[in-house]
Amino acid sequence: MSNAPRLTALDALHRSLGATMTDFAGWDMPLRYASERDEHNAVRSKAGLFDLSHMGEITVTGPQAAALLDYALVGNIGGVATGRARYTMICREDGGILDDLIVYRLGDTEYMVVANASNAQIVLDALTERAEGFDAAVRDDRDAYALIAVQGPESPGILKSLTDADLDGLKYYAGLPGTVAGVPALIARTGYTGEDGFELFVEPRHAETLWRALTEAGAPAGLVPCGLSCRDTLRLEAGMPLYGHELTTSLTPFDAGLGRVVKFEKEGDFVGRKALEAAAERAATNPPRKLVGLVAQGRRVPRAGMAVVAGGQVVGEVTSGAPSPTLGKPLAIAYVDAALATPGTEGVGVDIRGTHEPYEVVALPFYKRQK
Repeated sequence: MSNAPRLTALDALHRSLGATMTDFAGWDMPLRYASERDEHNAVRSKAGLFDLSHMGEITVTGPQAAALLDYALVGNIGGVATGRARYTMICREDGGILDDLIVYRLGDTEYMVVANASNAQIVLDALTERAEGFDAAVRDDRDAYALIAVQGPESPGILKSLTDADLDGLKYYAGLPGTVAGVPALIARTGYTGEDGFELFVEPRHAETLWRALTEAGAPAGLVPCGLSCRDTLRLEAGMPLYGHELTTSLTPFDAGLGRVVKFEKEGDFVGRKALEAAAERAATNPPRKLVGLVAQGRRVPRAGMAVVAGGQVVGEVTSGAPSPTLGKPLAIAYVDAALATPGTEGVGVDIRGTHEPYEVVALPFYKRQK
């Protein structure tokens, strides 16, 4: 097996656009094309185009597909209507998060599970193992799809010019099959930027046609190609967790403040139920640390792994940090001791190379779009 990174169907196109490429979860992906700040601002004010083909698509089919997913994942997947999607998680028996996922119900007996690139194999293996005894099949469809996202306030108008699909009727977290620029696609109103937008799942052989059509249709509206660097600052401002940072196997959904994704009321057992019931109680009565936003009072940028300090003591850890183009100051997401997690708490700092830089504790998200 070679260690060369995998290439998306748009690799040559990214290079022709002068993209700075980086190895991300074993894929060669565009980090930025020109200025990551300009790309970020384009998504907030106009539109951005992303290649997300590194995401891991797994198809689950069969008479017991819903029952399998209800057992394997923490959410109530059987309750998702056809044409709708659900944000959920897959946990270990001990409640630790293996990955956060979006599950699309494509039909009565067909679902598409979308995993993070870094965890796709882990999720595939776990689902395959958990499928034993269910009348359902788990299929690795990572090579069957390219994924192109158009995100930002101008994205509905841009997409409308290329499709007859009913975009006005397409709600947030819904997906419908359609044709975009003559290309068959699953059109989903999902994203990871905090803006309105769409994710288009297409066959890899059609990816370049679709990218070029969106580029052309979006040019008058100010659409620009965007890399993973601005995707990270966009999701950070929107307070969205990133696996490996805010979410890990040593944390439960309740530790991450995302206990709402765990549906104890669904029928039957599910992997991690017992451990998660204990975690829910712990979070309600005596949480060790809570996930909060931190806004810098100075200019120095916090990074993942840096200590959060108060009164000379370490009281938490930064999980994500970056300068915020929208707010104009450095931001961090961090786990801090519950006693210091109340928005407005003062006297909290981040240890940036030995200096305790002052930060204000705020509620997440940092940024919410105007509806």
